[in-house]
Amino acid sequence: MIQTDFSLLHHNTFGVDVKAKRFIEYSSAEELYKLILDGEITDPYMHIGEGSNLLFTHDYAGTILHSRIGGIVVVKEDIDSIWVRAGAGINWDHFVAYCVEQGWYGVENLSLIPGEVGASAVQNIGAYGVEVKDLIDSVETMNIYGETKTFAVADCKYSYRNSIFKQADMKNVFVTHVCFKLSKVRKFVLDYAALRDEVEGSDGLTLPIVRAAVISIRKRKLPDPKELGNAGSFFMNPVVSYERFKELSEEYLGMPYYQLSDTAVKIPAGWMIEQCGWKGKTIGAAGVYENQALVLVNKGGATGQDIIALSDAIRQSVKDKFNIDITPEVNII
Repeated sequence: MIQTDFSLLHHNTFGVDVKAKRFIEYSSAEELYKLILDGEITDPYMHIGEGSNLLFTHDYAGTILHSRIGGIVVVKEDIDSIWVRAGAGINWDHFVAYCVEQGWYGVENLSLIPGEVGASAVQNIGAYGVEVKDLIDSVETMNIYGETKTFAVADCKYSYRNSIFKQADMKNVFVTHVCFKLSKVRKFVLDYAALRDEVEGSDGLTLPIVRAAVISIRKRKLPDPKELGNAGSFFMNPVVSYERFKELSEEYLGMPYYQLSDTAVKIPAGWMIEQCGWKGKTIGAAGVYENQALVLVNKGGATGQDIIALSDAIRQSVKDKFNIDITPEVNII
């Protein structure tokens, strides 16, 4: 499908009303290859998933690409593990639901995260003590010249909400499939107190129970983009040195934290934003969600510039109060 002057209103969860000069959807790696051979993908271009991690600040004067590659296939398995190959265009939560139904352990803590399978590998999505990098075995790609390459997980250079695919020189590389290594052995990650509390008292712990608990927590914390435009967590949680953490914890008793190592501690950006008094506040049509200060929302008719102005004001407040820089997790276009 190739369309011109295409509205991206329903292709970004912030609900910002912008247009793309051209919009192309394809349903297989073969279709993508044909588009490349036919010269349909010309500069400037950008590949998106469901637009759940994007903030458009203006119309896009180029081509937006979107994958609809589907299919979930078991590649191999042994006594303990199973390798599952999924198309990049599959809705992420549909993939999680399928894995839970099959009894495959690993992705349940990532339930209800918006987006698609391909974007999960680009962004290194994570929640409740699990990052997708810990589950990925390999990532299949095609570049703008039609050349295919499979990246082993070690080659993806994963870090917190980052990967090799987010580097500027990788703009011409498109994810087509992702292979996950999941567990057939019963095991759960319950490092986060909120998740432990949610499943406490359950009559036996199962994959559906953990998935339901994660969904329940996320629904309480995060607004439905269909009702209130948002991109989930707008900011990344900053990582500080253990020495800096000790200083802060002495000044702010009861400050929440997540210790990553003996030298690094993650501080919740949402908590700092709330301490600065931003929770539930608005500037024009852009606001901070009343139930979770980490989430910025479009209350109706906000532009990308409106949301950026709010973001900048929040970042300055956190810097002034805590002397910590917080960085947007959302990709600003």
